Amino acid sequence: MSGIQYRIKIIPRTLQFKQPAGTSRGIYRTRQVWYVCLRTDEGFGVGECAPLYDLSPDYDATYEARLQRVCRDIERSGTFDPETLRDAPSMRFGLETAFLSEQASRRGDFLKLFDTPFSRGEEGTPINGLVWMGTFEEMQGRMRRKLADGFRCIKIKVGAIDFEREVELIRSLRERFPKEQVQLRLDANGGFPIDEALERLQRLSAFDIHSIEQPIRQKHWPEMRRLADASPIPIALDEELIGVHIKAEKERLLDSIRPAYLVLKPTLHGGIAGCREWIRLADERGIPYWLTSALESNVGLNAIAQFQSTLPQSSLHQGLGTGSLFVKNFEGTRLEIRGEQLWRGSEAESAFAQALRAFREEWDADTPTMLVRTSGSTGTPKTFAAEKQHMRESARRTCDFLRIPKDATALLCLPLEYIAGKMMAVRAFLRPLRLWPVLPSSHPFQTLRTAPYFAALTPMQAYNSLTVPRERRLLRATRCLLLGGGAISPELEAALRDFPNEVWSSYGMAETLSHVALRRLNGPHADEYYTPLEGVQISPDTTGCLQIYAPSVCRETLQTHDLAEVLPDGRFRLLGRADNIVVSGGLKFQLEQLEARLQPLPVPFLLTSVPDASLGEALTLLLEGEADDELRGDVLLRCRERLPRHAVPRHVLFVEHIPHTISQKPARAEARKLAVSRIKTAK
Repeated sequence: MSGIQYRIKIIPRTLQFKQPAGTSRGIYRTRQVWYVCLRTDEGFGVGECAPLYDLSPDYDATYEARLQRVCRDIERSGTFDPETLRDAPSMRFGLETAFLSEQASRRGDFLKLFDTPFSRGEEGTPINGLVWMGTFEEMQGRMRRKLADGFRCIKIKVGAIDFEREVELIRSLRERFPKEQVQLRLDANGGFPIDEALERLQRLSAFDIHSIEQPIRQKHWPEMRRLADASPIPIALDEELIGVHIKAEKERLLDSIRPAYLVLKPTLHGGIAGCREWIRLADERGIPYWLTSALESNVGLNAIAQFQSTLPQSSLHQGLGTGSLFVKNFEGTRLEIRGEQLWRGSEAESAFAQALRAFREEWDADTPTMLVRTSGSTGTPKTFAAEKQHMRESARRTCDFLRIPKDATALLCLPLEYIAGKMMAVRAFLRPLRLWPVLPSSHPFQTLRTAPYFAALTPMQAYNSLTVPRERRLLRATRCLLLGGGAISPELEAALRDFPNEVWSSYGMAETLSHVALRRLNGPHADEYYTPLEGVQISPDTTGCLQIYAPSVCRETLQTHDLAEVLPDGRFRLLGRADNIVVSGGLKFQLEQLEARLQPLPVPFLLTSVPDASLGEALTLLLEGEADDELRGDVLLRCRERLPRHAVPRHVLFVEHIPHTISQKPARAEARKLAVSRIKTAK
């Protein structure tokens, strides 16, 4: 890390609990944390220092001042040595996380600290449901809600209310839910009197308790050892580990007490490096462990959960369900509890991550073909078998033509059901490129902090990204931008013309395994004609529609419905689709050409046609949104100004959504059906 210029900003935050959080040490209503924001010339990272005022060995009234000094030393020296903060675990953890986050930002996601199935959103982590101390009625209600939410491992805080009431509470839960259905853990937070602890543990053992954390106060090793030997409930150490920084002292503690489990909290137990040391020592002694939070916000929780996902898989539930405790939390981590599992990302993001993993497995499988779906933009989607060798050749040609270097970052924000998404992944597999998967949406740059080198977008995604200043900056910073899957409006093309990096428009279809020709949209080499890729021959048929001969990606010559002007050197300019020609009153109208003249209307729109007794077909304009007579009049006025008299739409219909395929192409066949249905309903 030496030689890098670090710029660190410390941001204090006071978190508000949604409801008082009771422990045997007292009740938490607020939580003070310090975010460490780390910047370099190449990246950005964030970590969280979250000491607990009554537990953390590094917390006192001078905490923030000391943290400032540590950060200034890092800025001056250009180095960070975690070993210097062995006695300051919360600072160590926050800075470790900030540095991991800065490195992650260079890979596309400053909150994806490790590359694991959990971090990628492919898998969830089983967690326990936490029942805070309170009145008997409050705790009973909380238990019921946790069970209704799907938790099958419940951790109950004990030691604050009357012990007899706690026994009654646990008995009622166990009578209703046997151990085969619900695992019960207890956490005393050191709250049992030493002289009563064994008797209490013996009474509680009647309820099939999995374990109990820290039954008595820490630093009473002989008494804890006797409890560990005699207790019918396995004992887990938590607070006992606090302040034990030196390896030899850790070994002496474990050998002296011989606990059944360890409960590790990076904020309290030495940060990530310190916990790794505890884990190595525990593994040597056959002591299982689980990780839990120390009431951090989602920044720290995200780091702990991802750190846990790097460890060997365990059947033990982790203590990572605290992200919903606060009124306002850090939302960017996208942590979500579903059932009894913590996931990184929404269900849709997880499904996309799982689809990418499944596609990689299918690609690596020893089979020569894989199924590909067409988009269905002009009719019913179809499925065909694509040869992997042809897909490899298509990926190679694209990367060579665009001069994409190996190990460049590549944004995958297109659905994997269709060829565009599949081919972006294949390019990354083969070049190889560092793939940044982002859930396909209309704003693919929304969650990014840095721009990728290479991105393939639909025109709609590019247009929407231009409307948000931060996303626009990232779009402009993308070194190679490839647009495909739909027509590029004159307005969008004009907005892209001054981009400092390369912007390309692609021509192709599912059957050609992505594009077979490209044209430059910006810079001195901008062109309105497409250039076929290596080995591709383009020619017009007798009707003016393109024929494609590309034996390296498709065994047969493809006949298209794309009308084009073809130059002698094979370059071509698209004019529209033959099947998008509407004959109305004996005149032919090309829908794409009319739509280009109408750009930009103030609302999303699409042209189609409906049967008409006198005209044969009547041009019909679909507008997205609720019916608005004033808007209808304004749109018709613009149509009369910009279109030939006979091309002005006979009907203007408002629809809830303009039909699009999943790859965001206009769904022409569906649009026509919708228009016909609306006309019939109006009659």
